[in-house]
Amino acid sequence: MERIFRRDRALVIIALAALSLVSWIYLAILAADMAAGDMSLMGMEQMATMGQAMTQTMSGWTLTTFVLMALMWWIMMVGMMVPSAAPMILLFAMITRKQARDENPGLRIALFTAAYLLIWSAFSVAATLAQWALTEAALVSPMMVGTSRWLTIGLLLACGIYQLTPLKQACLGKCRSPLSFLMTKWLPGNLGALKMGLSHGAYCVGCCWLLMALLFVGGVMNLLWVALIAILVLGEKVMPRGDLAGKAGGIAMIALAAYMILPDGLFG
Repeated sequence: MERIFRRDRALVIIALAALSLVSWIYLAILAADMAAGDMSLMGMEQMATMGQAMTQTMSGWTLTTFVLMALMWWIMMVGMMVPSAAPMILLFAMITRKQARDENPGLRIALFTAAYLLIWSAFSVAATLAQWALTEAALVSPMMVGTSRWLTIGLLLACGIYQLTPLKQACLGKCRSPLSFLMTKWLPGNLGALKMGLSHGAYCVGCCWLLMALLFVGGVMNLLWVALIAILVLGEKVMPRGDLAGKAGGIAMIALAAYMILPDGLFG
């Protein structure tokens, strides 16, 4: 039985690592194409380069644009969030195997993980709607970077304050304590696995949604910026006293927003 546990653990780790790796490869391809002026994979026509300026050759979004943008957001969320969700998924897999010694727990593990990612797909649709609205308002460029100093200040301030709120800490606590979550939320069977995955995904979105809004500050397809946010999320969830690191990050965001408000601020 111990060999079975080790085999299952290895298979889950490999599957999660492969899922995350494929997501980052897809994002790297998108970023490279966009740097070359090609946004066809996002449902947009070619971007024409004129000197240092990039001008969009199409007006408005189409349904195809929206769907491909939502897909891009969802794949980005998979790449960013799966590593931080791995401890929860691995613990769920171990408990499921022990409770179902004579059954194959693979389906329940898959249902739990799929339900978790389904919640992030709903968030991705909301993020795409926000991106569309901000683009139409000329607050975000076609290259998916914020163009408004006040948008940047507002996002930094909102995220920094949220990092310190009880709601953020409550959601983070559920993510930081997989055993506590599973002990209090455990439900049997395949349907139970599905409901638990949805519940964990909801707590995870509640913990990180405003951090994801910071993608508009540094650029949605700026992979270094994406990686830095993913590292912060991972640190909050798995590092000892990661909750304090999250609060420190929130204070730093508030301080940066306050500095930017000053007439001679860094971005003034």
